[in-house]
Amino acid sequence: MLTFSETLIDKIAIHKVGDRNNEEGVLASEGELNVNGEIKEILGAYFLSSFKGGGFYQFYHAQELENNTVYSCVKIIFEDPEQLHEQSRILAKYLYETSNHPSIQGGDFYTVYFQDCMYNNEPVDAIGLFKSETRQTYLKVYPGANGYTVEAEQGIDIRKLDKGCLILNMEKEKGFIVSSVDKTSKAEEARSWMDDFLRVKQREDEYFQTENVIKMYKDFVVKELPNEYQLTKADQADMINKSKKFFKEADNFQLEDFTEKVLETPELIDSFNNFKKSYESENDIQISNEFDISESAVKKQSRVFKSVIKLDKNFHIYVHGNRDYIVKGFDQQTGLQFYQVYFNEEK
Repeated sequence: MLTFSETLIDKIAIHKVGDRNNEEGVLASEGELNVNGEIKEILGAYFLSSFKGGGFYQFYHAQELENNTVYSCVKIIFEDPEQLHEQSRILAKYLYETSNHPSIQGGDFYTVYFQDCMYNNEPVDAIGLFKSETRQTYLKVYPGANGYTVEAEQGIDIRKLDKGCLILNMEKEKGFIVSSVDKTSKAEEARSWMDDFLRVKQREDEYFQTENVIKMYKDFVVKELPNEYQLTKADQADMINKSKKFFKEADNFQLEDFTEKVLETPELIDSFNNFKKSYESENDIQISNEFDISESAVKKQSRVFKSVIKLDKNFHIYVHGNRDYIVKGFDQQTGLQFYQVYFNEEK
């Protein structure tokens, strides 16, 4: 969990990173940016408002972590914040060199040193790397003796951060703790920011474990079980609801406890354990048998982990509770399938 109520901006460097497709190059500044307290507050809100925690990453490299350019520059800045401007010039040039996708635009690149970010209620310094690409048109209205003058100017929309990452000065040997956002790009462009420039991979923490076990269970219920058993959509919805109840109520995930409470029967438990092995192999991940459950991961997955029965294009049935109150049948006269739904009170 990230919070920024006490966070202060200590240093800022800005450089212009041009459009590489048009060979615009990099226009580097000669020194740090000097701004007053009010502007720092505005910039702080602009930079940090998109970071809410969850889904953290870490720097990596196939050979040596020190070969990751962003990691090496950030490490130097944390060791000596006076090196921020010099390292920011290196980072700006590296960002330009790795911006190979034809849709990536030029923009302003910021390197910012923050003091007192809060991570899980622990104060920590952080370095932010941000890029603003989109420009908005603003009108300035000036009153005069004979009326008003209106001028149009181009500027940054401070309500929307385009690209950014926040690197926490924690777990240096593992590649730091990194949070990243990219609001402007399509999937392939976003991968350029994450894979080519930052070179990060997801941390295998409680958020990672919770998110992946929920995704795995959904695939098991929706894709795997219908091939083995005669499950109706109502049966699938019931199984999904049981898992949602488990993750909302439990603080800790234990595989044996989960399967006994949610799957219950030995046949389903064996099937799930076998599916877990194949799922891990196919997706090149390792899901632990025990971990603390991440509330933010549960909340995020609940938005897409819905128990819905879709009937042609006419009806959607949202199943929230007792499986016994919904019965599937077939009407001989019309040749159509149907669901009977029982209830006590209409609201």
